[in-house]
Amino acid sequence: MSNVIVSNLRKRYDDVVAADGVSFEIERGEIFGLLGPNGSGKTTTLECIIGLREPDSGEISVAGIDARRHPREVKRRIGAVLQTTSLQDKITPREALTLFASFYAQAAHVSDLLQRFALDDKADAPFESLSGGQRQRLALALAFVSNPELVFLDEPTTGLDPKTRRELHAEIARMKTDGHTVLLTTHYIDEAEELCDRIAIIDRGKIIASGAPHALIAGTTTYQSVSLVTAAPLDAALFDALPGIEELALDDTRAAFRTTSVSRTLGGLLQQLDARAIEVVDLRVKKASLEDVFIRLTGASGREQEGSRDPALQ
Repeated sequence: MSNVIVSNLRKRYDDVVAADGVSFEIERGEIFGLLGPNGSGKTTTLECIIGLREPDSGEISVAGIDARRHPREVKRRIGAVLQTTSLQDKITPREALTLFASFYAQAAHVSDLLQRFALDDKADAPFESLSGGQRQRLALALAFVSNPELVFLDEPTTGLDPKTRRELHAEIARMKTDGHTVLLTTHYIDEAEELCDRIAIIDRGKIIASGAPHALIAGTTTYQSVSLVTAAPLDAALFDALPGIEELALDDTRAAFRTTSVSRTLGGLLQQLDARAIEVVDLRVKKASLEDVFIRLTGASGREQEGSRDPALQ
């Protein structure tokens, strides 16, 4: 059963189209990733879903509720972590959690949240003294004050060191284990591949592909990489008749190329080598990755961490 349904969502800022007919569904209890380069429309889409921005058109259903007609009812069912969490410099995690808990009739226990998100040691420290990772853990704790059914995370690990990112990845995985439905926006390909059951790749406000990471890889025509070492020098003419070869690089006994049809290409190559009595010393095939799919579809590197075309599109 779908816990979130987004249909033909559109949002424009003057001449900039941030969401251009965005549609996807999130199943109950899964981690769904919205993956795209900086400036692709991820944040705008998420903010429209949780009621922080009013879309120009489209339909949004969250936990069976029409989110555009009943935004307050939706907010009672969700928790959200946005890209920036701003609190008073002197407020402590305990005070912030106590304050947020006062907004809900059935809030989680502050002590439980401090323990779950490893904030016990910093419970009474001022916000200004917290590290980036501690601030993100506090943001997660604040999102869980309401015991949410659904959790929305907008690039929660951006700017964090690798150790802190791994710790937050473990927290996000635990959300699924605990039965939460999660929408995660990210431009980190490894993060999407590690955490998400399914992803939608968004670019320039449009969903350009969606599905489980392994299905996207299997269904793409992205080239696979082949490297070859032989006992005798290779000649470029040997590769001329082979199907599907791109970006051939030759260096004496070494060759590297990409192909969309590994079985056909290697079959033909091995026949040619056998006919010339050239022995293969080493042969390696690197399968297409989610990064290959992402770069092919968007023309962008998923490793980029800074900069965007327009803040409204992030």
